[in-house]
Amino acid sequence: MTTSTLQDLLMRYVDNGTVPGAVALVSRGDRTEVRAVGTTDADGTAPMTRDSVFRIASITKPLTAAATMMLVDEGKLTLDAPVSTWLPELASLSVVRTPSSPVDDVVPAARQMTVEDLLTFRAGYGFPSDFSLPAVQLLFGDLQKSGLDPQFTPAPDAWLAALARIPLLYQPGETWLYNTCSDILGVLISRASGRPLPEFLAERLLDPLGMTDTGFSVPAADLGRFTTSYRPTPDGGLEPADPPDGQWSSPPLFPSGAGGLVSTADDWHAFARMLLAGGKTKDGRALLSADAVHRMTTDHLTRAQREASGLFTEGQGWGYGGSVDVEERDPWNVLGRYGWVGGTGTSAHIVPSKGTTAILLTQVQLAGPTPPTLMREFWWYAATA
Repeated sequence: MTTSTLQDLLMRYVDNGTVPGAVALVSRGDRTEVRAVGTTDADGTAPMTRDSVFRIASITKPLTAAATMMLVDEGKLTLDAPVSTWLPELASLSVVRTPSSPVDDVVPAARQMTVEDLLTFRAGYGFPSDFSLPAVQLLFGDLQKSGLDPQFTPAPDAWLAALARIPLLYQPGETWLYNTCSDILGVLISRASGRPLPEFLAERLLDPLGMTDTGFSVPAADLGRFTTSYRPTPDGGLEPADPPDGQWSSPPLFPSGAGGLVSTADDWHAFARMLLAGGKTKDGRALLSADAVHRMTTDHLTRAQREASGLFTEGQGWGYGGSVDVEERDPWNVLGRYGWVGGTGTSAHIVPSKGTTAILLTQVQLAGPTPPTLMREFWWYAATA
């Protein structure tokens, strides 16, 4: 695989119609390369710029994990504590007898889920490789949208009450399941801090890092920088999924800790620099303890759990809020590489051992859990250029 420049790589996918545009950032120590190509929509209304705003989807998850660990650092949360301490709705849960059992064929949970169960996605709620299982089907609809309907998800208390009526797919601690735990963490952060999640994130994480374009909605004054979201069509084309004045033009009832943020490449880079600096801002202020960052970026899964999660993680492990590379399968797989992929066409990773960051933002949804060729070529470039 040969690509002369990052600009060439990105433009190839703009020229062939894969994406209308993209912003990519690769940082190696003090050197940062940023390229913005194409346009913010398929009609060519405006050029893509470095500060274009994207729906970042699941690369929201690492920020939610970091916010959780802030509360652990200050003692308001404890990793091994039952989450029912703050979320009493989850105190008496049932589990389907087998993953394929009907939702009324249940047994009691063997133990309560803990804060760390949520951080490691092993609480019992979430998506396995088989989305057709009865207990999984109940998560869809109002509780776990596609990531593009924040205005139609119930408010946090109602959402949690509805979730509590759904049986767990596995016993707490048993199996890695995707997505839902980050949304539960968003509610947990709000309850434990006594603040709505958007307020807590802004005050404790976003503002100190200068992440001025990151939030759960886009102010009217900034909608001109907000990209249109697209989904691929069966014939290889693109169809609009959400316009700039759509779902993110006003604050949602349910701020999703799993995938609700909008952001820019430079904003996510500020978060990445903080992690690479052991939890400190560029002026030396500690937002997270070094231990919290270490826990976030360390694999916590057993081999069996990693193998079972392969549809999503492709053999990698899971820290808190993101995957952790444990095998060097491809050139970009460096042991300890931490980050994740967003279903709206985004990815963000750091390599703590090398002090590097790689962020790719596009506005075309992934067709499934497997990262597309553009993303893989970008990772290859970031790892080898």
